[in-house]
Amino acid sequence: MRVDKYLWAVRFFKSRNAASIACKKGYVQIGGQNVKPSREIYVSDSILLRQNQLSTELYVLDLPKSRVGAKLVPQYCKNITPKKTIEMHEAIVENQRLSRVKGRGRPSKKDRRDLEGFLDEDA
Repeated sequence: MRVDKYLWAVRFFKSRNAASIACKKGYVQIGGQNVKPSREIYVSDSILLRQNQLSTELYVLDLPKSRVGAKLVPQYCKNITPKKTIEMHEAIVENQRLSRVKGRGRPSKKDRRDLEGFLDEDA
């Protein structure tokens, strides 16, 4: 099975085209080497996938015939990403969430209510 088709079938990408583009950009590696979308994948291969600033490592358990449901994904691949990498990514996401500058961008619902309350008191 092609690597782009496999990544799409086990739901790491929403479309096969997106999986193919990721392979072409060098975000997918097998055995430490970047792979083309047409590279054949076999059982017991390890895939290193870079997606959303996170390097995910997958172990191929079986090859699906077509796209599988989310509940069936663990039958076809095993996520062997080190826990340290996952924890580091979660810390980065939390830091980005907390470092949002208040007052920048579109006001939230709470900001709008506070602003309306402030304007109503002046009248």
